[in-house]
Amino acid sequence: MKQFQFKYENEEKFVNSLHKIKQWCNSSITSKVLFQVYSETLDKEKVTALCGLIETEMPDALYMGCSTNGNIIMGEYNGDMIDIICTVFEYPSTNIDLLQYSLDEEKAPYVTNDLIKKVKERPWVKTIMLNTTIRGMSMTGFCDELRKLPKKIALFGGGAFSEDMNENTAFVVSSVGEISDHAVVFALIGGDDYYVKTTHITGWKPLGRELKVTKARGAILYELDGKPAYETYYKYLNIKNDENFFYNTLEFPFFYESHGMNILRAPIASNDDGSLVMTADMEQNVRARIAYGDPWTILESVYNGAVELQEFVPEAITVFSCAARRTFWGADEISCETIPFQSLAPTSGFYTSGEFLRTGVNVFQHNVTLVIGAQREGKADSGQTAKVDMNTEEFSGKVSMINRLATFIQAATEELAEANRRLEFAAISDSLTGLFNRGEIQRRITDKALEVAASGAHGISKAGVSLIMMDIDNFKEVNDTFGHKEGDIVLRKLSEMLERTIEENVPDAVAGRWGGEEFMVLLPNSDEKRATEVAELFRQNFAAIDFPKAKNRTMSLGVTELIVGEDADIACMRVDSALYEAKKTGKNKVVVYPMF
Repeated sequence: MKQFQFKYENEEKFVNSLHKIKQWCNSSITSKVLFQVYSETLDKEKVTALCGLIETEMPDALYMGCSTNGNIIMGEYNGDMIDIICTVFEYPSTNIDLLQYSLDEEKAPYVTNDLIKKVKERPWVKTIMLNTTIRGMSMTGFCDELRKLPKKIALFGGGAFSEDMNENTAFVVSSVGEISDHAVVFALIGGDDYYVKTTHITGWKPLGRELKVTKARGAILYELDGKPAYETYYKYLNIKNDENFFYNTLEFPFFYESHGMNILRAPIASNDDGSLVMTADMEQNVRARIAYGDPWTILESVYNGAVELQEFVPEAITVFSCAARRTFWGADEISCETIPFQSLAPTSGFYTSGEFLRTGVNVFQHNVTLVIGAQREGKADSGQTAKVDMNTEEFSGKVSMINRLATFIQAATEELAEANRRLEFAAISDSLTGLFNRGEIQRRITDKALEVAASGAHGISKAGVSLIMMDIDNFKEVNDTFGHKEGDIVLRKLSEMLERTIEENVPDAVAGRWGGEEFMVLLPNSDEKRATEVAELFRQNFAAIDFPKAKNRTMSLGVTELIVGEDADIACMRVDSALYEAKKTGKNKVVVYPMF
């Protein structure tokens, strides 16, 4: 694999560059040639003319590309309006096909279905690299459908953009379709001697407490914790809703987890109603946190990512980097996070409106992220392994002030969250036994009764939800004879037995202390027969406990199954009646209350 990278200056110099590439190809073994055209200008005529020259001078070559927010060439952002990357594949087994589709939300299912069909017809495919227009449309369905690709296929790519981040216009171009404002281009690459490795780098870290996304639709984030989303930025960061909102929030995108993957979403703008326009779709009901960008933390992540690719021994590296990262660093410093990859292999790419990467079977649209695809032909030659060239002294062993403050805030937040969890648990649990207290177990019984209220004809069908109520036989005797300390031991051991038996036999059940020596168990997915079996296990397991002074004790139990639509209090009265019957008729037994 050989790569040529150069900027477009004028037609004459470009043709001369094509002649040199053609001459090199004629003197070497060449299987496929792929040009990637990255344009920071939206001048379609200029890009179309340039692509026409490729077709004229090298008619067998393929080309793809798009408009960008800036280009990466030889590992650096260099301010050129148009850059050209030509990759020459040298192994005869390597194959490439390009596919271009018109794309909008309505057409996305057709596009992905046809892509999957064509990939399955080409068993040699190992990688899909994409350029796509995405502004103004939701890509969630598109990404979800791409999950259906064969598991072996890697996928990575970037969203077309423009020099002006506030401009929605963007385009893609390829040798198999016309230049288009609403399209996607896929490069299908593979073969027996072709290898690929993908990764992604953020460097942003979560900060502060979790916020629940209570209302979101597409890329509009309406509410966090039931309040307008903008209030979070104003309250915690004092970021005002003015012309600088976008730039002030770049350092603080939202961070959340989706299918085990950390996702970043940055706000583009704040609306009058307090909702935020995000860089991509935001999932509702997820728990998100504000993240912070710290240069030293980012550089350390870049170094670790480059080292990860080192052993792969790449021959070419393609980087899709979010335009927000370019804004974060500024034009003078942005190259510091891409130039380290150039020490491993020729590195090129562009600044995107969104980054795409397949991890496992899932395809994610990222933001504020570096997505990297490393390619190679032939087996890796460990003797040719290049080392990452990066000045690690800039971040190694040092911690910036923002990092220290963030660590302090995070530790304080976690301590507060733990204290709140303990308070919440104390409010619903019994201090002696650790089980739910009466208020909490009663609330859960009521909620379950309401949940199944509409699941059948009222008054005639069983709910498949049961209650077990139990009472220690002659417990007063334990306290009077051996003291309350022994009585407390009996109650705690009973509670431990209930938890252990539930975990082993009915893990969805919950237990609570009803009062004194009485306990209640809610079995949300057990009918009367199963509940009776469990109750008998409780009785036997408790009778087998040898207490220090009280020795072996017994207990009586009542069982009932809820009737669909009945009041929870009636079910509790019924199971209490069954327990009373067990006590009255000899104790140390299980009694089932007749349903009808």
